Amino acid sequence: MQVQDQPITEIIPYARNPRHNEKAVDKVAASIKEFGFRQPIVVDSENVIIAGHTRYLAAQKLKLDTVPTHTAEGLTPQQVKAYRIADNRVSQEAEWDYDMLKLELPEIGELFTGFDQDEIDEMLYEPDFGPGSEDEQGRLDELSPKIVDCPQCGHEFDANHP
Repeated sequence: MQVQDQPITEIIPYARNPRHNEKAVDKVAASIKEFGFRQPIVVDSENVIIAGHTRYLAAQKLKLDTVPTHTAEGLTPQQVKAYRIADNRVSQEAEWDYDMLKLELPEIGELFTGFDQDEIDEMLYEPDFGPGSEDEQGRLDELSPKIVDCPQCGHEFDANHP
């Protein structure tokens, strides 16, 4: 795959891009700032973006003069349209393994990950399930009644006092 640096002014956003990228631009810009440009913008022979609209917007935000591009050759117009959609859609099928993520995050330190600090704090939070004192636990016999109706017979009962 050939990658070349190209003036950002020569890159043309696809006018019918079906993806709204605005919310991701700041995070992509932070990633480029932290790690450099690691994925080229994919363009067609006319320099119209096929894949990489968010990287393009992030590069503009960072006021970069040039961006790495790859010109996709040998695709039909239908394949270009399909690739433009597939490039964005397939990542939506992936899910996070939060147990593995919990192992990775503490080893990264302050480097940019795309997660904000509140998200990281929430993932790394380990609740204390220790016994605590009787005052902290409360007493079951002091629970307020929770009256529910049995879905089978309609009988009312207190769910907190079986």
